[in-house]
Amino acid sequence: MIAIRLRPLLVILAAVCYPQESQAMGKDDPLLTMVMIDKLEFGLTDESIPQRLEMQAWAGYDLSKLWLKSDVEREGGNTDSADVEVLYGRAISPYWDVRVGWKHDFEPTPSRDWAAIGIYGLAPYFFEVDSTAYINSSGQVSLDLSVEYEVLFTQRLILSPEIEAVINGSDDSDTGSGSGVSSIEAGLRLRYEIRREFAPYIGVHWERSYGNTADFDRVKGEDIDDFYVVVGIRAWF
Repeated sequence: MIAIRLRPLLVILAAVCYPQESQAMGKDDPLLTMVMIDKLEFGLTDESIPQRLEMQAWAGYDLSKLWLKSDVEREGGNTDSADVEVLYGRAISPYWDVRVGWKHDFEPTPSRDWAAIGIYGLAPYFFEVDSTAYINSSGQVSLDLSVEYEVLFTQRLILSPEIEAVINGSDDSDTGSGSGVSSIEAGLRLRYEIRREFAPYIGVHWERSYGNTADFDRVKGEDIDDFYVVVGIRAWF
């Protein structure tokens, strides 16, 4: 369902964004598309069951692509966070892209709109780095930095450690985000690729809020530190 809906939309947007490039590239650099579900997982805890959907899709050419990204987290029947990003990416080297665009936070409320600029690619030793800075109309600034690595035990069995940090420039009491290092998440997921396009996985997830963000969480009666086992699937189309 997701692939069917997103691919035509991305193709249309890509054709609108750079129609001349489409004609110039021709058969040597055809228009390509991909939809990737990075995480569709459930947490195994004694209480509520955390759920997460993290996905991205792109359409474009070797040097330029249009990206659509979304991340949704739910727990206890409530949506804790949900966002969507539309980004234009341009290669600046064989391993690095610069991406600019727009992000909309649906949750937590009130919703926020952000301008986004970031860099994405492979650092030495094949660490996958995604770093994006955001600024909204109120002058609030946020930085999201994630690093991921893959360890291949076999061609099908792959271990993926990942860490992500969110840093805010100022407090936002309405959404419960504090200045400084707001949160850090880390995960370790072991997947088995039944096919290259489909892989179930099991792993562990840890997250903690810091500083004023932790204070906001305490006021709301929420835990500032979570650790649990996850099961899920990773797939692309």
